[in-house]
Amino acid sequence: MILRRLPGTDLDLSTVGFGCWAAGKTWWGDDVDDELSVDAMHAALDQGINWFDTAPLYGHGHADEVLARALIGRRDRVIIATKVGVRWDAEGHHPESVLTDQSLRDDLESSLRRLRTDHIDLLQVHWPCQHGTPLAQTLTTLHALRDEGKVRWLGLCNYNAVGLGAAALAGEVHSLQTPYSLLRREFESELRPVTATRGPGGGPLGVLAYEPLCRGLLTGKYGPRQRFADSDLRARDDRFQGDRYLRALTIVSRLSLLARRIHVPVAALALAWALRQPGISAVIAGAKRAGQVAENARAMALAEDEAQPWAEVDRIVAAHRG
Repeated sequence: MILRRLPGTDLDLSTVGFGCWAAGKTWWGDDVDDELSVDAMHAALDQGINWFDTAPLYGHGHADEVLARALIGRRDRVIIATKVGVRWDAEGHHPESVLTDQSLRDDLESSLRRLRTDHIDLLQVHWPCQHGTPLAQTLTTLHALRDEGKVRWLGLCNYNAVGLGAAALAGEVHSLQTPYSLLRREFESELRPVTATRGPGGGPLGVLAYEPLCRGLLTGKYGPRQRFADSDLRARDDRFQGDRYLRALTIVSRLSLLARRIHVPVAALALAWALRQPGISAVIAGAKRAGQVAENARAMALAEDEAQPWAEVDRIVAAHRG
């Protein structure tokens, strides 16, 4: 197990975390099976992954219930990160961010019940509010929940540089969860300089990179004729269509050749690259199967291995500015 301390907290996170979105089933195709999801979560623990990232949004809370099953008798061994603030419309189809005091409290209580726990280790605001609630008000509620012992540490997801500045003024947060991979690199110019000084006391914010495998594109398992079921969100994702997809496959092909040469999965190589980038605390990698977890977990040691041809990886990565 390779750990990094989340800045300003006592949370020692494995550098690869387990993302639970697919375990919620919604939007991830017809091949998601609860038993296999539980097996994947157990494999994560066996591979030294010690934290799980979930959210009420993931399958209307179903991912939480699956995670709770997987962690029976093991809750004290892991760190649970979840989120608050996303509500579904009346038909249950379209989510939106609602950050009133009551909404936040209701979300947290529901999460605690589904996860069968009495506290959340890292509670994150899933999205900036779409209904005008000031961030300072949101953080006041979250700090109260922390003072009540239901939450240990606080973070934000999907906030931009302006939002992080407002958070630094409004109250203490310790992490930002944001998309980052070698195919999606806005973090480098827009957020990295800001996260370096927006933590408590002007120190760094922890940065948790989600989609570091670009929804599976960086696993090397998809070809130019790949088709996804209508139940899979990737069927409507521009990154899996047209010229953009073909350009990405060219990069993945070059990475795959290098990965085979050094005898590692291409997924591990892509994750390790992200872990080596300045400002990144840990990456969140989802998985439907235990075998995928084993590949992802190899990134932890790989990222620490200075003998690997990282300069060559950087040259390949430099060819893509997604």
